[in-house]
Parts: sequence; structure tokens; C-alpha cells
Amino acid sequence: MFSKVIHNLKILPRWVIVGIDLVILAFSTLLAYLLRFNFSSSDLIKNDFEVGVLVYTLSGAIAIFITGSYRGIIRYTGIQDGVRIFYMLLINVALVCFTNLLYHYNAHHNLIPYSVIFISFLSSFLFLFNYRLLVKYFFSYYRNALKKRSNVLIYGAGQSGMITKQVIEASSNLRVVGFLEDDTNKAGKALAGSEIYFNRSKSNIEDLLVSLNVDELVITVKDLPYDRKSEIVDSCLRHQVKIRTIPPIERWVRGELSLNQIKDINIEDLLGREAIRLSNEHISRELAGKVIVVTGAAGSIGREIVFQVINYRPIKVVLIDQGESALYELERDLNASASGVAIFPYLADITNHERIDAIFEEHKPHIVFHAAAYKHVPMMEGNPSEAVLCNILGTKNLADIAVKLNIEKFVMISTDKAVNPTNVMGCSKRIAEIYVQALNNHLHKTDSRHTLFVTTRFGNVLGSNGSVIPLFKKQIQEGGPVTVTHPEITRYFMTISEACQLVLEAGAMGKGGEIFIFDMGQSIKILDLAKKMIQLSGLEPDKDVEIVFTGLREGEKLYEELLGDKENSLATHHPKIMKARVSEYAYSDINNYIELFWDLLNDRNELKMVALMKELVPEFKSNYSRYEVLDRQK
Repeated sequence: MFSKVIHNLKILPRWVIVGIDLVILAFSTLLAYLLRFNFSSSDLIKNDFEVGVLVYTLSGAIAIFITGSYRGIIRYTGIQDGVRIFYMLLINVALVCFTNLLYHYNAHHNLIPYSVIFISFLSSFLFLFNYRLLVKYFFSYYRNALKKRSNVLIYGAGQSGMITKQVIEASSNLRVVGFLEDDTNKAGKALAGSEIYFNRSKSNIEDLLVSLNVDELVITVKDLPYDRKSEIVDSCLRHQVKIRTIPPIERWVRGELSLNQIKDINIEDLLGREAIRLSNEHISRELAGKVIVVTGAAGSIGREIVFQVINYRPIKVVLIDQGESALYELERDLNASASGVAIFPYLADITNHERIDAIFEEHKPHIVFHAAAYKHVPMMEGNPSEAVLCNILGTKNLADIAVKLNIEKFVMISTDKAVNPTNVMGCSKRIAEIYVQALNNHLHKTDSRHTLFVTTRFGNVLGSNGSVIPLFKKQIQEGGPVTVTHPEITRYFMTISEACQLVLEAGAMGKGGEIFIFDMGQSIKILDLAKKMIQLSGLEPDKDVEIVFTGLREGEKLYEELLGDKENSLATHHPKIMKARVSEYAYSDINNYIELFWDLLNDRNELKMVALMKELVPEFKSNYSRYEVLDRQK
């Protein structure tokens, strides 16, 4: 019954608030007289205390209407209300002092002792502001008591954890039941009224989740190791506990954390790895004050390369892409970033020799990052001529123009699908690798100051166009089913940011002719990925969302590789970058082969085209593809 009254209680009329304030002013003045004259009733009567109380209260009424201190809604009292009350009391004191001076001028003594005025000022501010805060707390307490509150455990008992607790309890129907910490020095203590529990083991976490009846766990630790984070998430998922995380402090809005910024943890947070340490000075020397070209600039990889490159203060960055809308969005975002680096976007096809040559001639770049490519395996399996045209002949076109203009360095971005390729896309990238490496070695024999060609090879990147993760998210949002090609299929993953940082590092360290491969960590089973994504959405695999196996697509592998059967690797100074030792080709041979592709493109004979690719790359064995017939003919 009482809770219902609280829930339905309306905002008090303003005249009631004015009345309460005047009563408090009168009481504060009476208290001031009592304190000033040591609670002596005779002294109070002698000094006409009732007149003083009346004058102070009437002056307060005038000050209240001048400042409008009664307008604030008490249950939402804040700092601004306190400031308004303070100004009101200052005006009140000014009016009382003015009245006192007039009275003293005529009667030659004070109407109210100034000590009483000062004491009344302090006590009335204390009472007026605190009664408002008390009402606010009263409403907040009972309103929250009426709601069903979820129990929250905060991982991390540092400053971020304490701020998170304040935000959660001040603006939501959540209740913090404690903190979880790895630091033994903090365990057993309390922070902001909540106990800190020691995180001893996985079983200890699960026991806490059960004993504290935890509904949500918020991770506030900035550099929590990914294996530790995965362990915590797995424990939470087993007990249907929602996992959320806060952004880094530098991304808080105006330096303050809000409840809206506490987001559900996503799969990308669990597939990332430890932060990369880059030789920033080395990269800066490579890029600062240079003209940089990025092909495929509007794609997921190219876009990230552009944003990372401009941090190193090049003179200008030339953007080349054939996607009109994506290129426009990239230009707009770069202009909004106000980096101060000159940006030149060009809508162009890398296979158009005259167009690319004109762009390069105009800007005379020092370094080219070549990210333009067709990369979707099934699409290229059905359209091999486009894979050949873009990935092979487009790369050759760029490389030849780079040599012609004596560009300092050409960094090509390849893929792990170029290793022991089972599809047209992977083989086309392998042929592009072969060409730029052979061209580099050929130039090295004839010219000591030639264009340096460097290749970087890595696997799937999180959030890239065509990645399986956006597909799974969309399927889960639509209620399923989630489609997985094969129960045993695995893939390597890294974040776009990490991949592009390593591209810059490898490009800077390259001396020409290298194929750098990146440490991709452990391969991940796609089925496990799908299950975890469903669980992170608060659903149960095969109960709320069905998982369906569709079979391997054309050209698709079960397992990706970073090195071929006849390849091995050498370490570099960077622990995450290795140099692949691969079979090398004579430039004249590979150049003659590639020229043959032009004839086959004109003939529109895709079977002969793929046969030529297999001849050039003997390890290319088609998988789940109509081109398997060519392997059987050998």
C-alpha cells in the first residue's frame, strides 16, 4: 500500500515548497538566536527575537521570489538547485542587512545582531539544501525498491571499477553485489561499500556467480589478458550471466562514463590478442613527409591502413578505389578527422593502365600499399576471369608503373589462401606474390636503387567485408538458423587494426623480395565461434537458435595454412612477423605466363585460364569445385 502511494505521488505544488522554505528560514533564525545567546530566554526577549525572526523570514520570502529557488523539482535536486538556494540566501542577507542599517540609523541600535544573521545564513543553507537531498534520496530508495533489480559483479576494483559502480547504482535498476579482483592486496576489503572478492580460479568465479546470484558481470580492467577474459566469459556463459564491458577512459564522453557506454561484450573482444608493440620511430621515418598511395583504399583493410598512415604525418595520401559510395564515405570521414594531411581520392580501376599511370605521374608517390583485390572465394570460383584481371593483371599493372616511376617501395597485401591454394582466388593471389617477388629479384640484379617489393600474408580479419562474423550476427538477430559450412572447419582471425599495424611494420622493415607472414595465433573452430556468438546474445544454441551445416563451398578449405608444403619461415626482429622462405621464379618465365592471361581473357575461356594457373602454381588443387576435373587430367 505504501509503495503504491510512493509510486503515484505527484510533484508538490510550488506554494507548498515556498511554505516549507519559509518555515525553515524562521526556524534557522530562531536557532541562530538560541545559539548566539546560549539558550537564554530572557536574552532572547530582551533582543526582540520574534521581530528578528519575522524580518529574516519576510526578507527570505522576497529573495525566494526574486531567485525562483522554489521552481526545482525536489526529487531531482542537483548542484544547480544548491547554487540557486545559495544565491537566494545571499540576497536575503543583503535585504536583512539593509533593513538593519535603516533601523540603526533611526533607533541607533541593530534590529538583529549581525552574528545572528551570519549563523542563520549558514544554518538555513544547511537545512534548505539537505532537506531537498533527503527527499530525493527517499524517492530514489523507494522507487528502486519497487523495481526488480539485477545483481552486478564488477571485475576490477580500481578507479574505473568504482566509477562504474557509481554510474550503475545512480542511473539504473542494477545493484552492485561486489567486486572481483586478481590482486591479493585488495581481496577481503571493501570499496564504496561493496566487498572485494579474490579471483583464485575458474571454479572460484563460478562459485561466486552462484552464491551472489549474479545476473551481470561488468569487466572494467583495461588490459585484461585475452585468455583470462575468455575464461571469465566461458564461466559466465555456463551460468547464463550477461557479460558487459566499459570502453577505455580516453573514449568516455567528455571524460565521464555513462550507463549507455557500458556495452555487451562482443565476439571481437574475445578473438583479439595482446596489444602489438610497434617500432613507431622506424615506421615514422618510413612514412613521414612522404607521398603515400593506397589502392583498395575504401575497403576494410585499405581504409584502416589509410587512417593509420595519416598518424605518421605523410605529405599527402592518394586514395584509389573503384567503389564510388565507399570512397566518398572514406573521404568524408578523413575530412572530419581534420588530420591536416592532404587527401586525394580517385575513382579508378587498377587494371586501367592509362588512368593509374596518370595518377602516379601527377603525385609521384614514394610508397604504395596495394590492398585492392577480389577476395571472396566462392564468387571468384564462379568468375575466374575477374580474379585474374584484378588480382594478377591489376597487380602487374601497378608494379610495372611503380618500376617505371622508380617508386621507393611497393607493399602488397596477400592472404593465407595463397598457401597451397584450393581455389581460384587464392591461386590468383599466389601468382601476384610470385610476380612482385620475381620482379624485385630481377631489378636487384640490374639496378641497386630499384623499387623494393614487399609482400605481407595473413588470414581472416575481424569485421572485414564478407567476414563470417557479420553474417552470424545478422542470422542471430533474425532468429536463425546460423549456417556453418562444416562442423570441423577452422580459421585464423586477427583484428583489422592489428593486421594493418603489422602491414606497416613489415613494410618498413622490408628490404625487397620478402614475403612476410604474421603470427595469427591459434586457429578457431567456426562451429565454436557460432555457438559462443549465440550465447553472447543471451540465447542457447540449437534451442533458441538452430545451427545448420550447409557443406563446404566451392574452393573452400577445412583448414587454412600460413606456409606451403615446401616453405618454411625465418624469424625477424618483431615477434609477430616472420619471413617465409618460398620457391622463387625467374622473372622472364612468370612474365611470359602472365602475358598469356590476356589472350585467355579475350577468348573468354575460363577452363584454359584455370589450367594455366595450375600449370604456373603446381600446388593449386581445386577443392569442391568444377575445376577438379583439371587435376584428374594430370
